[in-house]
Amino acid sequence: MQRPAGCSEIFMSNPEGKVVFSGSVPKLYEAYIVPLVFHAYATELALRLAASAPRNVLEIAAGTWVVTRALAKTLPENVTIVATDLHEEMLAQARSIGTARPVEWRQADAMHLPFPNESFDAVVCSFGVMFFSEKAEAFAEVRRVLRAGGVFVFSSWDRIEENEFPETVTKAVMTLFPHHPPRFHARVPHSYNDPATIARDLASGGFTARPQIETVAKQSEVRSARVAAMAYCQGTPLRDEIEARDAALLGDATVVATNALTERFGKGPISGKIQAHVVTVVK
Repeated sequence: MQRPAGCSEIFMSNPEGKVVFSGSVPKLYEAYIVPLVFHAYATELALRLAASAPRNVLEIAAGTWVVTRALAKTLPENVTIVATDLHEEMLAQARSIGTARPVEWRQADAMHLPFPNESFDAVVCSFGVMFFSEKAEAFAEVRRVLRAGGVFVFSSWDRIEENEFPETVTKAVMTLFPHHPPRFHARVPHSYNDPATIARDLASGGFTARPQIETVAKQSEVRSARVAAMAYCQGTPLRDEIEARDAALLGDATVVATNALTERFGKGPISGKIQAHVVTVVK
């Protein structure tokens, strides 16, 4: 994926293993990654949240803001929405795009939420929990800001083997680096996939109710194998893992990924299975 004009950086994995969002990744995300994988689950989360009839909602690690926009369209206008993210650049991108109705944008760390106890009827997080360094601690923060009877709804990707595009790309790129394969997608986004672990972390965070964990499969559609290959190879931290091994092979990695996707899914517009867990737990 060629970077849009002015995009000098994408988000990176630093030496401590944290995923750092920098440069113009919000624009890159909005243009390529969001339509590829996130749109499919945005309405799903918004509708599940609406079923609890909240008066106010907090979104944490909002990132792409695709769920924020779905919430603004789905929830009644009298429901207050506060959308947060750790990174100011993401917030700036969100403000520039806007929503169907007013939303309060706040910079906030999901590990240390700047809100009083029992402030919200509902908390939602779309594909952010995988990046929390201490998941039980983050869940404890969510529980703290929830009122009694409040609901926490979030999504987390299932195993990479259940997600056909990133699995195909990861296997293809590994052929270029057989002795030190870059496995960002398996290592981070698709690593928090065990329902028992999720339930245990929620309990460690103080949630006593049994969570409802539903595995939801959908289809990811894209106009060509090359667009999907560029999105995953050059629009995610997989890029940094490739360049850390040999920056000159980034183009080759994109080509082998394109070829592998074409072989598996065909030419022209392609469609592949994606699968995630959608979790609902009540305080």
